[in-house]
Amino acid sequence: MAQHPVVVYGASGYTGMLIMDWLIDQGIAFTAVARNAARAKEMMAERVVRLESATYEIIEAEHQVDALTRAFKGAKVVCNTVGPFVNFGLTGVEAALRAGCHHLDTTGEQLYIRRVRDEFGEKFRQAGLLVSPSTAYMYTIAEIAAELALETPGVDALETATLCRGPRGVSVGVTVGSTASIFEMYRAEACYLWEKQLVAHDPHATFSVVTPDFMQPVFALPWSGTSLPVYFEHDARVRSCISSVGFYDNPFMQTLHALGQKWDAEYKDLPKEHQDEVIRQLVASTTPAMPPRERTTLQRSVDFAIGRGQLAAVRATLHGITPYISTGALQTAAVLKLLDGETARVGFASASKAFGHRYLLGFLEQRGLARATITQL
Repeated sequence: MAQHPVVVYGASGYTGMLIMDWLIDQGIAFTAVARNAARAKEMMAERVVRLESATYEIIEAEHQVDALTRAFKGAKVVCNTVGPFVNFGLTGVEAALRAGCHHLDTTGEQLYIRRVRDEFGEKFRQAGLLVSPSTAYMYTIAEIAAELALETPGVDALETATLCRGPRGVSVGVTVGSTASIFEMYRAEACYLWEKQLVAHDPHATFSVVTPDFMQPVFALPWSGTSLPVYFEHDARVRSCISSVGFYDNPFMQTLHALGQKWDAEYKDLPKEHQDEVIRQLVASTTPAMPPRERTTLQRSVDFAIGRGQLAAVRATLHGITPYISTGALQTAAVLKLLDGETARVGFASASKAFGHRYLLGFLEQRGLARATITQL
């Protein structure tokens, strides 16, 4: 049973430890939950900033509903970072509901997000609790840009891009869990929103994103469709929403696209256990270890939304740094509101709709993590 109001599940993982950094910064006591308490203790001692000033405990729990329910019980908010979420996420969601906790997570895996909405949204609403997937750099910052664009009267169509840069080769700087989630995308249908209906992308869809922020076009992918079309599907303001994701390293993105084509040609019809082994080998070969902490001089991002109406046209852009560190900040911004009982939504809702996009933007701006510009077109 948790002694503190916030649970960080996935305590020995890269993103979980960054959430702890921000919770400590805000003076919030937390319970770290992991499958291996000894490993979590070791990793936290090595990588969590200011851990010596924190109020916390570590609980070991197996990844199954009953064990996690016992571990979460007594807390108010669960910050879940254990992915790939399409494989592991619903277990944490159900445990949080049984324990009477709000549930936040960090993924944009569209299939998982749709399942959370359809299987748990109403249950969380009836319990007076929030379940908010994708409270993270991907894709809360793109959604903030979309909400800024929707402030222009008449806008009803959105195109968004999430573009970020890391070290050359990009696999250095992407976590093991994120890499696994990337390869899991090959198994799932990716959808965009068109005329208020979710429509499947072509399995080999790509984007050439041209933006004044870069000299060359960025090769981008649907990235499972992202969370945004799901969050805007039943939003009366929005008729369409198409989202893309790209790294500045075009060769790396083209390699990922080629792997997707190879998956369809060679692996798509294999039994699931064989597919699992293929993904395990891909992850091991591309991301063998946890990456170092991000550098503000290296990890930079540009997220933008172009909003159109019949005559209205606007572009909202967020320039940012350190996406994983920003994820920890966004999770903590949400936690602060939930601990104070300040949420505009319960049930299934995005962070922007639950807490307000201007609040989240202000939290990032005040900490030097993002800067927004809005241009009427």
